[in-house]
Amino acid sequence: MTFPASHKTVFVLDHSPEFAESCRQNVDFDIFTKSRGTGVIPLAPISKSLWTCAIEAVLEYCRIVFDLFPTGKLIRFVASDTESHLLNSWDADEQNLPHMAQSLARLGPPNENEDSSECSIMHGLASAVEVLCECSEKQHEVRTSLTEESSLIKNRGRIVCITSVKSDSHVKMLEEWVQDAITQHNKLAAGSDSLMPINLCELYLIHTMPLGVDSTITEDKHVVSSVLSSFIGASRSGRYLAHKLAQVVQVHFDLAITTITGIPMKEEQNASSSANYDVELLHHKLAHSDLVTFDSSGEMNTAMGLTLKWCTPRSNTIELQHCTGAFRVTPVDVISRPSSCLTNFLLNGRQVMLEQPRKIGAKIVSHMLTSHGGEIFIHCLMITRSTLEDPPSISEGCGGRVTDYRITDFGEFMKDNRIAPKESTVDVDIEDSPIMNVKSQLERQTRHWPMVISNTIVFNMLSHVDPLPSLITKEHLDEDDVVECKKSIYHLVGMETKGDALPVPVMGSRGKGPKREEQYRQMWSELETLVRSCSDLSPAHEQVLDCVLDCRKPSEDNPKSSKRKQVVEPKEDVAEKISPSETEQAWQSLDKYKGMTEREKRDFNLGDSNNDHMKYDSPLSPDPPAKKQKTLTGEKKKDGGPKSFLALWNNKLNSIYSQKHIEFAGRNTTPGGVDELYPHMKSEEDGSPVNGNNQS
Repeated sequence: MTFPASHKTVFVLDHSPEFAESCRQNVDFDIFTKSRGTGVIPLAPISKSLWTCAIEAVLEYCRIVFDLFPTGKLIRFVASDTESHLLNSWDADEQNLPHMAQSLARLGPPNENEDSSECSIMHGLASAVEVLCECSEKQHEVRTSLTEESSLIKNRGRIVCITSVKSDSHVKMLEEWVQDAITQHNKLAAGSDSLMPINLCELYLIHTMPLGVDSTITEDKHVVSSVLSSFIGASRSGRYLAHKLAQVVQVHFDLAITTITGIPMKEEQNASSSANYDVELLHHKLAHSDLVTFDSSGEMNTAMGLTLKWCTPRSNTIELQHCTGAFRVTPVDVISRPSSCLTNFLLNGRQVMLEQPRKIGAKIVSHMLTSHGGEIFIHCLMITRSTLEDPPSISEGCGGRVTDYRITDFGEFMKDNRIAPKESTVDVDIEDSPIMNVKSQLERQTRHWPMVISNTIVFNMLSHVDPLPSLITKEHLDEDDVVECKKSIYHLVGMETKGDALPVPVMGSRGKGPKREEQYRQMWSELETLVRSCSDLSPAHEQVLDCVLDCRKPSEDNPKSSKRKQVVEPKEDVAEKISPSETEQAWQSLDKYKGMTEREKRDFNLGDSNNDHMKYDSPLSPDPPAKKQKTLTGEKKKDGGPKSFLALWNNKLNSIYSQKHIEFAGRNTTPGGVDELYPHMKSEEDGSPVNGNNQS
């Protein structure tokens, strides 16, 4: 486990006599006197010392950290003069502003009469490195947990030194001193059970000087070694130093500023009137993750902050807002009157909605201020469509105006492909792993899956096609599955033979829609596409495709559309197959039969071909002799050839009609089924006896 550098921060404060001198920034505390009588001499302004300005800036740094991070962020104070002074420890009881203020009060201001040559900031830097090697309570807990993280723990920290340096060479010497101290203390920590070696240390040297004194150092940041990085900064004392540390704390803890503008407040002098004020709030920069600002280089600029406009507070605080994040906030200027009024307003249980300032268009409420348990939070609101709302209309999505997506079918598709965790086994091949099987199943089921209702016919009539669509996507088909698929195909053939209309909805078109023949043509085309997409899975899938191609009526525009590639088959199976050309003739004969009148169908079924309308007028009869003779598809082919579909149909009808009457006894007993009439006449002439069965 790696602890961030913000986990432990050590402030090294210069307590030498140099910090007892004035910062040269005057404070006039007599400006609040409303009336001054004549002859009264005004009080002279005062100025703070460099030590006082440094302490105020550091305590403001601590206030911001403790307000935003109640736990997990530790700060220690080390003062350095002739020796180092440790003012607190890593214990949680000493991580608060009252304890730090009391420790600084006991230390007192720098002694002006002390010899400055005996004072050095190096004592404090050495002590800072030493305390960074000490374990915090959380680090000690992880280190002694006897887990894998205990051996991977990393110790990181920061040292912020506020002092006055002479030149860049002096800065270089301090960096080398800290580097040597880290090396020595890491050796000691390696052989100790209570200390931890430092893996990374960030050194911040802030050179401060009175107003009117120019800085003699160059601000820079660079890497000294693999365990030390240095940041050099300079700032004038007074309010400038406080502003400098306010910028440093934002960098150290990834903070950002939100300015609340347009806050209505009543004037103290005139309660009947009100004015608008602005308040700056500090919080974690993740609150601006959806509304970031970029500088000219294209990088996110957190220093610029974000400005949000005050909205009228709502009286109903029970309303639930869809929030994507909540972060603690603290005012930048905690003692100002606008900040105090806003804080009291929120702590009384009120909430404030914040909107983005816009010149045109509707307002966008992106954040909300409210309090929880005596702490103020800024909530990031969802500025896009919320997932808690009703599903958006499909016409508003990427599909444009398309509204007939197969949403219900897609929901069932997702349910059928749900996965669950499974215990991992070492000896399982990656190709046979459950995740690979799931991917293979998903690939088979999506080879042909129309997304729009109007683009499919087969999936709109599943009650007539089932279970073919679900079986054809299986990796292996057994004999029963093949039979079920063929039954579904034959059922569609029967529907087309009877002339049943396909039960498909007509969407997106006006009028009567496509004709029945066109619907069947589209249905067969889609069914062939579905089956052909899975025909390479197994030989059983190829059998289903053969059945579809044999039963599908060929297209008039492209008669060869349903033909498969010629495959060399054994000779004994040729007689059992129906060639595509014969299949076309069978369908043509069936169309002619459907075009007959009832009388023609009755005569054709009875086999009466003596009528003129059956001889020339029937769709199944040959053309007149003047024209080229065409082959009657109802006649039998030559011996050894396959029978047409119409011939098979006629044989079936003949077998049905033959069962509806009792066959003549003489036809059953006579060989060949032909009985001779009046045989006794011939027997009398020949003098041969007459068979009793042939007597009239």
